[in-house]
Amino acid sequence: MAYERCAVEVIGMHSSHRFARGVAALAASIFLLNAALLSPASAETPSAATIQNIMRASMAKNHLKAIIVQVRSDGADVYTGALGDSMSGMPAAANMHFRNGALAFTYMATLLLELVDQKKVTLDTKLSTYFPELPDANRITLRNLAQMTSGYADYVYQPEVLQGVYLDPFRQWTPEELTHIGVSKPLEFAPGTNWGYSHTNYVILGRVLEKIAGMPLADAIRHYVLEPMGLKQTSASSTPAIPEPVLHAFSSERREALGIKPGVPFYEETTYWNPSWTTVEGAVETTDISDLSLSIEAVATGKLLSPASSAAQIVPSLIGFGHTQPGCSACRENTKGFNYGLGVIDAGPWITQTLGFAGASGAVGSVRAEANDRSGSDERPGRI
Repeated sequence: MAYERCAVEVIGMHSSHRFARGVAALAASIFLLNAALLSPASAETPSAATIQNIMRASMAKNHLKAIIVQVRSDGADVYTGALGDSMSGMPAAANMHFRNGALAFTYMATLLLELVDQKKVTLDTKLSTYFPELPDANRITLRNLAQMTSGYADYVYQPEVLQGVYLDPFRQWTPEELTHIGVSKPLEFAPGTNWGYSHTNYVILGRVLEKIAGMPLADAIRHYVLEPMGLKQTSASSTPAIPEPVLHAFSSERREALGIKPGVPFYEETTYWNPSWTTVEGAVETTDISDLSLSIEAVATGKLLSPASSAAQIVPSLIGFGHTQPGCSACRENTKGFNYGLGVIDAGPWITQTLGFAGASGAVGSVRAEANDRSGSDERPGRI
């Protein structure tokens, strides 16, 4: 039986990681699922013991405190489980909640496409329709925002945010602050001429979606996306709170900022650091492992969208587009192994998304239907 769905949430003790591979081998730096185990060409269902052995090996190799994994095939669970401790003496459990990171981008892009299907807006609508005061708004479309081709600088890597977050990880940031920081910097490239990952795009897009939907973003995402997807454990919060039971996170990423010398043992609990800087208010969310799986299944199958809108979201359209350039560290060429859809990452046959914040990292992915049809192919999931 070919594997179609897999969702993973990983907690690390020493740093906040970004996932770097497709779901067949999720984040080589942190999680080492064997490529053959979950590739589209897999012929046999691995046992729970096999999956757990891989989880244990990954935890040992990458110094992980806890790991939660779910593997699904054809809409049914193959394995759901957890290893390690959420806190000392408190085992991790598969029903624990954690932050869902960039999966909120997937939800926002899905919401945008639903509004397109309802003829309330188009992907080529100019940003100036809603925020004419923003720089270059008359040159930037909603597609540019959703596909990371606007040219806006990423506020996350500006000194104001980098220093602010590490000096005060409990600070509450507003969408207006984040937007201002991002757009106050020069465009990194002319809109539509290059590709560069930028959180600024989705903070602005979230504010646009509120105007189109006529309701707060959290309400719009819940009404248009979370409830139709059947998600029961995913919710937005304007505070750092996480619903119980909580998967706790730990990190040493502030070592340099705090002046702690290399070699001195150091890590701190980061579970309740304020995530308001990560994206727009209303899209800062928590979830569990099962909702991750249901989300990517819904996106991969186009459950909420017309065929045209689903294709716009998940069919690779940027392969060969983009290039590196001086002054834009995020700029890169989109390849078959990594290209960006609308709020999703296309990684070979995998439709994926990543999540990472303050010591916790994860990824979720689904194999395309056409990839499952090539059971005799030598193709393997591409690298992100």
